[in-house]
Amino acid sequence: MSNLETEPEERICDDLPGTTNGIQILEPRLVPLGGPRAMTVRRTLPQRERSFIGAWCFVDHYGPDALGERSMNVPPHPHTGLQTVSWLFAGEVEHRDSAGSHAFVRPGELNLMTAGAGISHSEVSTPATTSLHGAQLWTALPDAHRHTAPFFERYVPQPVHHQGAVVRVFLGSLLGQVSTATTFSPLLGAQIDLPPHTEIALPVEAGFEHGVLLDTGAVALDDEPVPLHAIGYRAPGADVLVLATGDEPARVLLLGGAPLHEQIVMWWNFIGRSHDEVAAFRTAWQSDVIDGTDADGRFGTVANFDGPPLPAPPMPNVRLKPRE
Repeated sequence: MSNLETEPEERICDDLPGTTNGIQILEPRLVPLGGPRAMTVRRTLPQRERSFIGAWCFVDHYGPDALGERSMNVPPHPHTGLQTVSWLFAGEVEHRDSAGSHAFVRPGELNLMTAGAGISHSEVSTPATTSLHGAQLWTALPDAHRHTAPFFERYVPQPVHHQGAVVRVFLGSLLGQVSTATTFSPLLGAQIDLPPHTEIALPVEAGFEHGVLLDTGAVALDDEPVPLHAIGYRAPGADVLVLATGDEPARVLLLGGAPLHEQIVMWWNFIGRSHDEVAAFRTAWQSDVIDGTDADGRFGTVANFDGPPLPAPPMPNVRLKPRE
């Protein structure tokens, strides 16, 4: 899902807190997405301590949530300047977007949407889905590529075995596995499933930042325990990451990338480079789509969605500040 907060909060970077064993722990915060039937997600990025891991700029982790009589029904909403990375552990979500794509998000299958200059999309859980469990992630597009035309890709990584673990590389490359999905800066995304009492050494790019999001079980990153649902972050410099489990199996998402070294302004579902640019994106969405003045405008139209698009929340009363 995307960021459906009705009062999205501005997050500003402060000085980083100390680390242990070279690992910084990023704890999640609970974010209700709004509405009586909406889900609550665990957001580990962005936060005051850190805005990026490479170009990864947004990490929502959710489930396993029993839907019962509820369902995920996210109306068409906009994005600019980013890629949405949808990765499920359980459930199924139907995706439609204004670039004409129609696809299903399923466990172990990457759905990657490049918003570029502007796109809109909807997300609806399928009727057979009774539980949802997964992660919604964004990568910020570098300035040189953020006005590209929008498009959608699907990629199914093949699982490989490494020192007892099962690894699925859905973005970038690791252990000789290379994803064909498009990236605009050096990135890594992988799911790693580890049995109990297992230690693995992963050769990684020394120039990358890395984050390990713990989904289930218990794991230590370079001898530092990572709390459940938190991210263990390591700064550039390491060419090997060591993951170890105890008495139970564990599942993690490994996120990495070269430091972006760019400032962005991120608010609601928009990424821009200034307050005024983000405000202009919001104005275009409200005028072209919500008011219906231009069906062929920046954000286009999502075909075959039964219902109105999602209005943008009001802009804050202060100017948005860039983060880096």
